[in-house]
Amino acid sequence: MTPEQLADRLEHAATKIGPAIQKGVKHTVTLGAARIRGHASGRPGPNVISGDYRDSWQLTPVRRLPHGAACEFGTRQPQGRRLEFGFVGADSLGRVYDQKPFPHVEPAIPFMEQTLLAQMRLAVSEVLL
Repeated sequence: MTPEQLADRLEHAATKIGPAIQKGVKHTVTLGAARIRGHASGRPGPNVISGDYRDSWQLTPVRRLPHGAACEFGTRQPQGRRLEFGFVGADSLGRVYDQKPFPHVEPAIPFMEQTLLAQMRLAVSEVLL
């Protein structure tokens, strides 16, 4: 391959890498959110009472970045941190708690890291082939 051919190939790949990364980020976050919802569906995570907390985990639309993408997901439910990390002490109303943690986000992180890495490898291989 000549330097000119390599330059052309890399230039072509640069135009395709953004959409390929966006697709991988969306896939990773979708699977990660499903994993968190699964972990928030009973022990060792929090028990399901009404399903409102589990269903509160929402994704933001994937945002395009130059040659990449970003997406966020989370919950706005006030019990989120307390369920994940536990709570010991008095709350703002003076009620005293000794609530153990019910991790449901942390156990999903290694899976999301591995999935994102695999998706980025796939994106690079797609645009360079």
